[in-house]
Amino acid sequence: MNFSRAVVEIYSILYDYFGPQHWWPAESPFETIIGAILTQAVSWRNVEKAIDNLREANLLKPSAIKKIQQDRLADLIKPAGYYNMKAKKLKSFVDFLYNNYAGHLNKMFKVDLPVLRKELLDVYGVGPETADSILLYAGKYPIFVIDAYTKRILSRIGYIPDDIVYHDLQAKIMSVYPADVVKYNEYHALLVILAKEYCKKSAPDCKNCPIMEK
Repeated sequence: MNFSRAVVEIYSILYDYFGPQHWWPAESPFETIIGAILTQAVSWRNVEKAIDNLREANLLKPSAIKKIQQDRLADLIKPAGYYNMKAKKLKSFVDFLYNNYAGHLNKMFKVDLPVLRKELLDVYGVGPETADSILLYAGKYPIFVIDAYTKRILSRIGYIPDDIVYHDLQAKIMSVYPADVVKYNEYHALLVILAKEYCKKSAPDCKNCPIMEK
């Protein structure tokens, strides 16, 4: 089976098995952006605790993050780990938002995808996965998010090399489903749940994996 056919069949299997995932779990685009930054190198459960702290402090808006002292922000997001660095990242994103778009996400998300992606990648702490998560989940741009889970699953079943680079894998998947925001959203979420429940980094449950059963 070639790569394109495999990608289509995997999506169908996972969607039938797990159902729609309704990602991203956030109440606003800005909360999505915060989550995308905080989830770097940590479990989502810990991110949720940090976001709950920000919500209780009424800080889930750009103006509030801009005003709060960085050390106080770091204290609130401690559950997400690397809190000093991540506080700096949140501050850097908000500074970018104000310097370029007067603090308005709606203005930022009117910019063409290639231009905005390049701008985001120039922001401290925003790499390809974080930038694409912001673009897809907060901005509804048609771009597929590649993460460690995606690489792990597709390499284990033999459709990509272990050392494939981010943009090469992204281009391969996007060539199967061109400019499809809904599909990109759902597919990424389905791969995440598959990796967490079956295709684990250690001791994967290949015997019961819905993909392997087929």
